[in-house]
Amino acid sequence: MVYFDAASAAPLHPVARQALLAALDEGWADPGRLYREGRRARLLLDAAREAAAEAVGCRPDELVFTSSGTRAVQTGVAGVLAGRRRAGRHLIVSSVEHSSVLHSAEAHEADGGTVTRVDVDRLGAVDAGAFAAALRPDTALACLQSANHEVGTEQPVAAVAEACRAAGVPLLVDAAQSLGWERVAGDWSVLTASAHKWGGPSGVGLRVVRKGVRFAAREAEEFQSLPAIVAAAASLRAVRAEAVQEAVRLRELTQRIRVRVPELVPDVEVVGDPRRRLPGIVTFSCLYVDGEALLHELDREGFSVSSGSSCTSSTLTPSHVLRAMGVLSEGNVRVSLPAGVPEEEVERFLAVLPGAVAGVREKLGAPSAEVAETRADELVVDALGRRCPIPVIELAKVIGEVPVGGTVRVLSDDEAARLDIPAWCDMRGQEYVGEEPADRGAAYVVRRVA
Repeated sequence: MVYFDAASAAPLHPVARQALLAALDEGWADPGRLYREGRRARLLLDAAREAAAEAVGCRPDELVFTSSGTRAVQTGVAGVLAGRRRAGRHLIVSSVEHSSVLHSAEAHEADGGTVTRVDVDRLGAVDAGAFAAALRPDTALACLQSANHEVGTEQPVAAVAEACRAAGVPLLVDAAQSLGWERVAGDWSVLTASAHKWGGPSGVGLRVVRKGVRFAAREAEEFQSLPAIVAAAASLRAVRAEAVQEAVRLRELTQRIRVRVPELVPDVEVVGDPRRRLPGIVTFSCLYVDGEALLHELDREGFSVSSGSSCTSSTLTPSHVLRAMGVLSEGNVRVSLPAGVPEEEVERFLAVLPGAVAGVREKLGAPSAEVAETRADELVVDALGRRCPIPVIELAKVIGEVPVGGTVRVLSDDEAARLDIPAWCDMRGQEYVGEEPADRGAAYVVRRVA
């Protein structure tokens, strides 16, 4: 098997394994105790904190370890909102933040606070000016990820941090995907990350709160696994030492995928910023493909990848990231290359992918040729009760049956259709007229242009 899902969890770095095993012998005691074993453990914890702080670019006493990256986000958001309650109860997030940030925002709204969600462009990036315009006198906190976890797009953190600093508003940066590559630029106030994203062990996160930021911890810090913390800090230092050279290599490989996938597979949209992106992530969506079926097909061919598609077993709604970007969600594949991946494995993936996509499309009955034109000025496609990508497949089958200027009305109650039908129109050069109410679901109207 070839593992291409490093954005979910990177394989354990060899340095992390060595540090973990060594710390199991020396760091098993409670570092809060005064006896010899406790003092020894405390020395290990302090050394790990200093190493992590150096990698982040902060003071050691500004950094604490948490039980996960999600925990770091939750306590970071809650702590700043509680500490700045007198300043106001307004929170700003981008529309493509990790679910841990968005869930924290929802909890804040449920508790009576207000939230502004800043939109992104089709590449997945926020506009720094639009983010700055969302700042208000009662804004207590702003949140912006350093880079997106699904499409790899890097965010203008430094520019947003400058605007926040001028307004006197702390900026929390979720750096889970980028911290293993480099320090986060800009004058941010709070930073969170997760060790298993850079090759450390799972169960370790970190949270940094700069001095001067009003922060009220809602609960006491829990005792963490010291051996895991030591391994996390050691692996962070190790991957950063390798990062510059490895980033160049992975960028070349992901660029190869970005260029060749549309050449090898018809009706594909490569998403995310082609330049301002993380080194190892490339994401694309395939028309007329069920995401879950494609992932299973690639798994049978020996490749482990992930998907932000709505057509997966884990969710029946489109990825919130792809939806916010307004790009195709069906048949979505995220390839995130781990450090050290051989070039040959990327080439083998490119060789396998066309057959895997074609096989899924054939099973779903995807259109393979244009349909003869008829005189019907409007057709109605009843796709109610049928999941992505069937509504789009049925639309593609009949678009040639109406004359140029004629319309096709697709009835669908699948949430993905709201995103994928307009995306199909963009890709196929047809006009998306709009969405109309229907007895069930909605009617999506498409006008044939050519």
